[in-house]
Amino acid sequence: MHTAFITHADCARHKMGAGHPECPERLGAISDHLLSKGLLNYMTPYDAPLATEEQLARAHSSLYVREIIEAAPTEGYCQIDHDTSMNPFTVQAALRAAGAAVLATDLVLAGKVATAFCCVRPPGHHAERAAAMGFCFFNNVVVGIRHALDVHGLQRVALIDFDVHHGNGSEDILSGDDRVIMCSIFERGLYPFSGENPTSANMINVPLPARSGGDKFRDAVTGHWLPALEAFQPQLIYISAGFDAHRDDDMGNLGLVEADYAWVTRQIMMIAQRHCQGRVISCLEGGYEFGALARSAAAHVKVLIGVD
Repeated sequence: MHTAFITHADCARHKMGAGHPECPERLGAISDHLLSKGLLNYMTPYDAPLATEEQLARAHSSLYVREIIEAAPTEGYCQIDHDTSMNPFTVQAALRAAGAAVLATDLVLAGKVATAFCCVRPPGHHAERAAAMGFCFFNNVVVGIRHALDVHGLQRVALIDFDVHHGNGSEDILSGDDRVIMCSIFERGLYPFSGENPTSANMINVPLPARSGGDKFRDAVTGHWLPALEAFQPQLIYISAGFDAHRDDDMGNLGLVEADYAWVTRQIMMIAQRHCQGRVISCLEGGYEFGALARSAAAHVKVLIGVD
């Protein structure tokens, strides 16, 4: 069964100014590398639809959704925080990015694909229930999760987040929701300076010190994530796939490499095979050094499609 590759040209029209690390070229780097390695031959392409306000409101307040949509400038930029801004195409891109997670959920749960990779931007895991921040506007992966829970009626869903930054937005929205377990690693003392004290029992947060490297990362996964996931027995697994913990990416300093991303994806896939018929949905988050991003995403995707 093929893996879905979900993206949309609108995601490349969102820009936040010259020199901004969260730029359209990120998606091109991934797509070009997957194509050159022949990996797209194993994937079924889909255009990301626009998320509806009803779908977004399962993760965000309706007032916030309306405020973001109405804040879109007709020209130039609208500044959201010191490193996050909107151009006239941002809302369309953000709706596509969230819509990708909804489509992936529908495809996987209908049995049309076993796994999905949402190659979209803007990213989402810093977007809180009522706040945009950290390059994020809507929490794409959580919109997908709530669609699985509230529309498809699943009872146990897992979220894995291996971005170098703590997914504060995902924790803000999902904290205390006992239908969800969120397992994350992130670099201690890094933006958004949260996560070291989990807000509820369904948050399995493992902050790592700078320069931890692959061994400490793998120890965290083996010692904390895997036992929690085995006990939880998820019916579907989502991944916030940030690749900015790579040693070549100056957004963080954990020092991971492509082999670490392949390894953690294998661990996730083994859990998925045991508990949820191999159903895994991955949504792109961070990763800002184009070469490292492309290679890491390819290592991740190879495991998702079963050709590693």
